[in-house]
Amino acid sequence: MQSSLVKTLYLGLAALSLGAVATVSTTAQAASKAKVVTSKTLTTDGATRNVEVTGKNALYSKPGTVKGAKKVASVTTMKKLAASKKSADYFRAYYMKVTNKGSVYYKIVSMNGKYRGYIYGGKVQDTFDGGIAKANTITDQTATNTMVGKTVYFATPGKSNVTWDAPKYTQYKASKQIKSTANYANDALKVTAAATKTREGSLYYYVEDASNPAISGWIYANAVTTSKSDTAKAENGITFNFVDKSSGAKVSSAVYEFAAGSTTLKLADAYKQAKGLVPTGYSIAGEDAASSFGSTTATYAKNSSVTVYVTANDAVSLGTTLKVYNSDMEAAQTSLAFPADVQTKINADTFFKQAKGKLASAADIQTHLQAAGAGSFVVVTKTPNADGTFVAYQYTLKSATDGVFGGAKATVYYTAVKGSVKSTTTTSNSDFIAG
Repeated sequence: MQSSLVKTLYLGLAALSLGAVATVSTTAQAASKAKVVTSKTLTTDGATRNVEVTGKNALYSKPGTVKGAKKVASVTTMKKLAASKKSADYFRAYYMKVTNKGSVYYKIVSMNGKYRGYIYGGKVQDTFDGGIAKANTITDQTATNTMVGKTVYFATPGKSNVTWDAPKYTQYKASKQIKSTANYANDALKVTAAATKTREGSLYYYVEDASNPAISGWIYANAVTTSKSDTAKAENGITFNFVDKSSGAKVSSAVYEFAAGSTTLKLADAYKQAKGLVPTGYSIAGEDAASSFGSTTATYAKNSSVTVYVTANDAVSLGTTLKVYNSDMEAAQTSLAFPADVQTKINADTFFKQAKGKLASAADIQTHLQAAGAGSFVVVTKTPNADGTFVAYQYTLKSATDGVFGGAKATVYYTAVKGSVKSTTTTSNSDFIAG
């Protein structure tokens, strides 16, 4: 019985002891929770408070060590945002809290508004450290960009690619200066600054509109052009709609803007301008103005249009000039020509015979030469070597220039390597021995 009593007392004391420890531990944890002792709104210029997360700390609903703080975005998520190549994942810091432990927390919001919360910012107030770092959302290019100082126009007036007070997502709540540029198609814009988005690398211009200063702002570089758009020209000129006479299908349109002070265009002048704007590969149907435009007394007013019938030019072969690129292979110049089997494939490719006047791009020429086996080939000479082999050259396609069917020839450059083959009848690369 005494033994049982001792055990009961022992267990009771043990339980009491554990309870006391638990109470002390809970009290200690509660006491260890940080408290906010300083709070303030950040009022410096917004651009100085653009930050990027480092991925070292999570984002919380309150300073992370304060009681009741809930995780808004994990460290894993913040690491992904830190590695992002999108301006939308930059942040703006706008509020600061300091705890009694000396820790500084900043309230931040992502440029796209998706993430918002507090993040550890180091131990020094008004300095970004720990989970965030200062960010330069744009990189100035004004000093080196050749377009600065030039006059440009909206390339495609309308709702797309309008002016902004800052390139989108480079500043928090960057906004459009105007919803549509359609009413400003004729406005001359002066480029006064240039910058790239640091993460994306896309180029933007700051343009100033003297006629309508309110729409001045940042615009994507490809959204402006040094010449007026057809939409703008049409308001002060004539639109030529080129139609294939044989099929009735529209080929293209082009606009001629009247000279300053002109309000109408006579038929003869219209015909002259239309000839200069005819789509490549076509000619005006008929040789005189009357057959193409109707009455010889016709005149055209501003913002008018006329149908111009055209016919496709006859197909002609693309002229090419083959040249050896490396200067140490002068002897190869005389032997450079396509082997018979390669030339046969080139002749069979309809790409190399198109309407006269049509442009053949360098890229397309190279693609079709490769397909015809002209990417690499061997030309054998009849010059024998002492060992019974024959001098040969291996040619490899390097580059080409544009060409015009029935006009300027395309120049095709090849690098040449001198070597030998055992037979004058071979053109195979596998039989070629360099050196």
